[in-house]
Amino acid sequence: MVEGDRSIRFLIDITHAGLSYIRRKGTDCVIGATTTMAMLEDSPAIRALAGGILARAAAGCGSVQIRNMATLGGNLANASPAADTATPLLALDAEVVLADARGRRKIPLTEFYSGLKKTKALIVEVAIPAPPRGGRWSFQKLGRTENDISLVNAVAGLQLDSKGRAKWARIALGAVAPRPMRAVHAEELLVGRKVDECTVAAVCDEVARAVRPITDVRAAAEYRREMCRVLVRRAIAECAAGTGCSL
Repeated sequence: MVEGDRSIRFLIDITHAGLSYIRRKGTDCVIGATTTMAMLEDSPAIRALAGGILARAAAGCGSVQIRNMATLGGNLANASPAADTATPLLALDAEVVLADARGRRKIPLTEFYSGLKKTKALIVEVAIPAPPRGGRWSFQKLGRTENDISLVNAVAGLQLDSKGRAKWARIALGAVAPRPMRAVHAEELLVGRKVDECTVAAVCDEVARAVRPITDVRAAAEYRREMCRVLVRRAIAECAAGTGCSL
């Protein structure tokens, strides 16, 4: 609505369309599109999911008044590269259920951000598969204030074996490319290696190469690129600390 032009004649309120819920569906956690940020922030199920990274992200989406109105579906459909809920959902391999004149279909969130966001389909639901067991997670955000739009945000997920090597890794970033992104090559670089200062430095270098930040009124591109290194390192360090490994 904010970005609409004068050709828009009508708006449809879907607040009472029955899409405000958080529930289990098999092994998935499913969230209705009109579920508010406040509901995500306060939900015990979301706070227990993957170290609470989605709840932490929702808690930083604007003021209390905004979080009482802003919805998960709206945050995703707006397709802002700085959307705080997008990075946790990308790291968690979330899928979105879309509805249009042809019916409903489920697609990976990565596919939605690769172009399907430009369709007239409506986001109905977000489905989050059960995350790998034994992992630690971290959500990091840099903004002018805690609740301001992100200059950079980052998510990391990590599980270490008994020798301190990464069994699997997830890294996602926001506000540093045309759309929220998974740092797939950085993840691959981390898996199978001992998580120490040398490895983390190499991972952060790979992240800095992969991002494509812009300069705007909030920050310079090079500042964002450098902050990617800082936030990814903090996120990995927090994950590692949860397993007793310090960096």
